[in-house]
Amino acid sequence: MAKARKTALRRWLAALLLVVMIAIGLGWWKARTWMPDRAHYPVQGAWIDEHDAPVDWRILHARGADFVYLTASEGPGRRDAAFASGLEAARAQGMQVGAVHVYDLCAPADAQAANFVTTVPRDAKLLPPAVVLDIDSRSCPDAPGEAALQSELTTFLNQMEMHAGKPAILMLSRGFESRYHLAAMIDRNIWVRQDFLVPGYAKRPWVMWTATSRLRTDAAPGPLRWVAVQP
Repeated sequence: MAKARKTALRRWLAALLLVVMIAIGLGWWKARTWMPDRAHYPVQGAWIDEHDAPVDWRILHARGADFVYLTASEGPGRRDAAFASGLEAARAQGMQVGAVHVYDLCAPADAQAANFVTTVPRDAKLLPPAVVLDIDSRSCPDAPGEAALQSELTTFLNQMEMHAGKPAILMLSRGFESRYHLAAMIDRNIWVRQDFLVPGYAKRPWVMWTATSRLRTDAAPGPLRWVAVQP
């Protein structure tokens, strides 16, 4: 009798383990393919840079990308090698395109603005430019104080927006916003980032949301950052 009970217990545990493994597999698959509900966010797209290459722009558009934001420049000197070709290819598929600058908190604003304006063409058809604001201990181990950051960033935005002809969007990370509270200080549209769950850390309405950084499609060899627009 005891042996039969042990056998039944082992079978029950094996069945339970199988159910757990199936649930984990389904969750993993769902995380790789999840996009926000189109009923709530009818306009969606992707944020692309050279690390996502090669991108099949036709397939990306077919999978639901109405637009793409392409990383153009970073800090005072780095330029994304795939920006120009991505701009041309995305437009050929009928997608709207915007340019992204990754801001270096420790680099001079004038040099960063010069990098952006020499990389991105003056083109009224481009979407509003976006500025990535995050704390990076590698490039900027001694991050500036709030006053210094706001002063330099304002200089950068003035020059970027003069070139673009439209206000920029601030892409604020949770850590950056927690330290600098910039959403309440600078009157610009906000782009937030958090996988799967709508974030509230900006404490005011946002216009764009990187809803997942793990999207797997046949448009690119690796995971893509998928972006939803607030209707």
